Amino acid sequence: MSTTASTPTPLRPAPAGVLSPARTLATAARVLRQLRHDPRTIALLILIPCVMLFLLRYVFDGSPRTFDTIGASLLGIFPLITMFLVTSIATLRERTSGTLERLLALPMGKGDLIAGYALAFGALAIVQSALATGLALWFLDLDVTGSPWLLLLVALLDALLGTALGLFVSAFAASEFQAVQFMPAVIFPQLLLCGLFTPRDAMHPALEALSDVLPMSYAVDGMNEVLKHTDMTSTFVRDVLIVAGCALLVLGLGAATLRRRTA
Repeated sequence: MSTTASTPTPLRPAPAGVLSPARTLATAARVLRQLRHDPRTIALLILIPCVMLFLLRYVFDGSPRTFDTIGASLLGIFPLITMFLVTSIATLRERTSGTLERLLALPMGKGDLIAGYALAFGALAIVQSALATGLALWFLDLDVTGSPWLLLLVALLDALLGTALGLFVSAFAASEFQAVQFMPAVIFPQLLLCGLFTPRDAMHPALEALSDVLPMSYAVDGMNEVLKHTDMTSTFVRDVLIVAGCALLVLGLGAATLRRRTA
């Protein structure tokens, strides 16, 4: 009686464009487990925005109104910057160590990986934004007219945008030092043109037009809407949708930078 040896079925990649909740959650859990063993990174994510706000409040101790004017804007900018820095470096480590390449050899889609990373860092962004917002409002006495929940929403979206930008630029860096070098190129121009230092409509027309296409401009505008208005305005809704849309767009671009190698 003859027997036929069975050939193992090769693993097939997940269908393009199809997200698996199980694979996404597994990726997020793995990233969070790794971050749990890196207390310095967690401290950078959670504490630095709070420390910066605390210092800013007492830099302007003699002029509390100045802190009220710029504090809300920086409440969105600080999380964006820290999430960009940490996410770009952490994801670069995964790329250069071959971890992402090995994961892509499994039946896992690129969207699952990017969504998992975004979910993990998004969970940290919630904690970060909640602590920074609570500190600014209830300890540093930041005076805002609108709802604290709207302020928290914008801060969270800004942190998620920083996460998306960090995931994206990690594809173009060969070392952690190069990842840090992307900050002047990606973050600093937005910081100068977002309206923090001067109203955008007071800039040179060319710079004002450039600021209109930069997502940080709408993050600052959204914070200022909460600062000045009691109710949710149409401008606030527009700003929130633009920031969220930019985050989703950049996450999609980040997924496109992942390459599945075959033998």
